[in-house]
Amino acid sequence: MEVNKKSTAKYWLWCFIWLAIMIVMLIMPGLRPFFWLALPGVCTYFALAMDLL
Repeated sequence: MEVNKKSTAKYWLWCFIWLAIMIVMLIMPGLRPFFWLALPGVCTYFALAMDLL
């Protein structure tokens, strides 16, 4: 039985990009109330990078 391992590097990259966006939004007081808008990107790409989806 063959197991194909797919590369998750691009998902890790997107996860860290979204994480950086979320951290910047938390640091800037004017954007702090809207940091939750970046949460779906972080969570989705983290799950894809961990190969959970």
